[in-house]
Amino acid sequence: MTTSQSLAPEPLWRRARGHAVLVAIALGCIFPIYWLLATSLRRPDDVGSLSPLPWPLSLGNYVDATEKVDVIRLLANTFAVSGVSAAGQLLVALLASYAFAMYSFRFQRLIYLAFVGTWLVPFQVTMLPNYVLLYQMGLINNLVGVIVPTLCSALGVLMLRQHMASFPKELVAAATLDGRSSWSILWTVVVPNLRPALAALSILLFINAWNEYFWPAVVLQRSNAVVQLGLRSFMGTEGNDWGPMMAVAGLACLPVFALYVVLQRHIVNAFVRSGLK
Repeated sequence: MTTSQSLAPEPLWRRARGHAVLVAIALGCIFPIYWLLATSLRRPDDVGSLSPLPWPLSLGNYVDATEKVDVIRLLANTFAVSGVSAAGQLLVALLASYAFAMYSFRFQRLIYLAFVGTWLVPFQVTMLPNYVLLYQMGLINNLVGVIVPTLCSALGVLMLRQHMASFPKELVAAATLDGRSSWSILWTVVVPNLRPALAALSILLFINAWNEYFWPAVVLQRSNAVVQLGLRSFMGTEGNDWGPMMAVAGLACLPVFALYVVLQRHIVNAFVRSGLK
């Protein structure tokens, strides 16, 4: 004979309190984005207004922004740097994590820890050697110079190795018995089963590259800038031109939002399976 005990339902006030806290946190995260968009849609003369509603709506700030800077060029440069950087990091992380997870070799653990340990080293520490190397290669004020030092991602290796370590070894063994090479196994067996993890990692790498300010500011000049550097054009000693600045910042957010909407269903699942928080 078995008995079952039913847990007492959680009090309504406690659930309401928890939801209220979550709503407050969500509003706190959303409000800066709303204020950015609201400021960009105000009339140029009303940019300093504290009214929560941008009325009457106006596109004057967007017109002023396009007249002052080449917004299309800034966005194109940023998209090129972020896309190539994210794709390169994804490829390097995929190959490295495949080697660390699927093969045993001498000093494997030590090499893996050393590689992942670079995640703890601030980029500013390696900035000067990277700059000297790029100068000698003639890549200063070149978009390639922004991309090359970022191609090795310790985060990507850590995340993908977690997934590959739990990958069924039987599938790899079966493919090996079929006579497939390691390269073929990676692309035809492993990668199709890692699409959620690859999608989640790609958006993280793209957002990180898109938001980067410090390294492009060191390498690039205004003539070949990305959108984060272009925002400096609206800052001056006599004050900031907030309306056009918010308009360009709003346009800079759109690609990231679009990418997140497309890939959002993969993100939580990928992090849960990898064990990262």
